[in-house]
Amino acid sequence: MTLAAPPSTPATFLNAMPLKVAVMGAGAVGCYYGGMLARAGHEVTLIARPQHVQVIRAHGLRVQTSAFDEHIVVAASSDVAAVQGAQLVLFCVKSTDTESAGLQLLPHLAPDALVLTLQNGVDNADRLRAVLGPQPVAAAVVYVATEMAGPGHVRHHGRGELVIEPVAGSLLSDAVALALAAAGVPTQVSDNVRGALWAKLILNCAYNAVSAIAQAPYGLTVQGEGIQDVMADVVAECLAVALADGVQVDGDVVGAVARLAASMPTQMSSTAQDLARGKTTEIDYLNGFIVQRGQALGVSTPTNRVLWALVKLLESVPPK
Repeated sequence: MTLAAPPSTPATFLNAMPLKVAVMGAGAVGCYYGGMLARAGHEVTLIARPQHVQVIRAHGLRVQTSAFDEHIVVAASSDVAAVQGAQLVLFCVKSTDTESAGLQLLPHLAPDALVLTLQNGVDNADRLRAVLGPQPVAAAVVYVATEMAGPGHVRHHGRGELVIEPVAGSLLSDAVALALAAAGVPTQVSDNVRGALWAKLILNCAYNAVSAIAQAPYGLTVQGEGIQDVMADVVAECLAVALADGVQVDGDVVGAVARLAASMPTQMSSTAQDLARGKTTEIDYLNGFIVQRGQALGVSTPTNRVLWALVKLLESVPPK
């Protein structure tokens, strides 16, 4: 559903007051959304690596977009305890760290704080609920192209919209969505976030590994001979797995894959960025997830398997 609330609703009342926000895992995605909320007047604390914290404390968070380039005043810490008192926690850690980061958060969360997962993959919210118990947790689908251009410096390449699932029996999701929309982040609350997460997963499966293997941005990768056919095979396999899994994939995924490179021609995938920095990627939760679910459901996924295996191989080779 599209975002709308009459002036008398609790969601609007909550949105009238600045939110206290913490960003757990403030990399490119967390810094962008945290920075946008801080720029709109919300009280934001970034939980980040020490090299980012030092720069942010000294100079503010630099958010560079096509519309503005500003240093935004935010709090920053390397201590997870800094989430105490937050009404909203943007949970932006890598999918590989979901459970461990959730356990770190647990002792410091206010009982009614909403934890919003802004992560790749389709099962992070469920995995986090298993760790956090009754804590309100909502999944969000993230469509944004960002990168950390240096310590305390996030660069935005395009898009930025969010799709959030509702929290049962609560207006928390609506209040947060209203705050994000007012901060310049197009946001919707949807009853089919699972389908939207799968649509995003399929986009990632089509682009991330190819960009990582080539170490090239989307606009260049799609020009490679035979690459668009490979991507079409990836999408077909993903859709077959989704169908077998009973998932109603949101929107026109085939068309979205065809359009993505034009909308983000200079963007390197997060997998490519991780490989370039010698970091473990999330490929097990992207193409690897499709391979795993395909095996469980009896659906063949040879193209996804090749891309997953090649990225895993590159992970084991130290960067030059």
